[in-house]
Amino acid sequence: MIWDVGLGAAANALAVLRATREVPCAIRLISFDSTLEPLEFALQNREALGYFHGYESPLDCLLRKHRISFKCGPQDVQWELRLSDFPTLLTQPGAAELPKPHLVMFDPCSPAKNPAMWTQPVFDNLFGLLDSNRLCALASSSRSTLVRVTLLLAGFFVGVGHAIGDKEETTLASNTRDAIGELLDSAWLQKARRSSSAEPLASPVYRQAPLSPESWEKLRSHPQFQGE
Repeated sequence: MIWDVGLGAAANALAVLRATREVPCAIRLISFDSTLEPLEFALQNREALGYFHGYESPLDCLLRKHRISFKCGPQDVQWELRLSDFPTLLTQPGAAELPKPHLVMFDPCSPAKNPAMWTQPVFDNLFGLLDSNRLCALASSSRSTLVRVTLLLAGFFVGVGHAIGDKEETTLASNTRDAIGELLDSAWLQKARRSSSAEPLASPVYRQAPLSPESWEKLRSHPQFQGE
């Protein structure tokens, strides 16, 4: 089960499907977004973009019906689109009934451009919906100190993710310590303490601020940094 938070033009979702297309498996994918405009635009320019090859028909169907099932080689795919405001969705009574993910691809626009998606309450609510008995990884293209602190204070273990595109480093988080190959360490913790942009966003208004004394105490007592 994969949550694709920030469907956009479907690049992340298709990257996962392509990476696993030769593996006999069943994939259930739920994409969340507040608008279909990026995907509509991308499909209108599919030839120029080039990454839709082989998935044009399923995506055309997803746009129309918001739910599709299809087979690609040995892979069975169920893909659902939830068109809604994600932060609000997480607070609704029905959120607890959402299928529990094994992977969350979290890729909205940056905190500066879309602060509502990067607040402490969003990640607190997201972490609270995970199955504590099921390993779940969260991948983000962001490497900002603010985002990493927010994930840690929500309860995640946080580490360094692989490079993508022109980004030398990304972020990988999990509800399980052992899922992270390169955890952020005490040296990073001290950098976060000195940073001028580390305090999580309490509301959907972007601002830069150093860690508050309360956040610092919570951060340094996180299990990730104990015993170093």
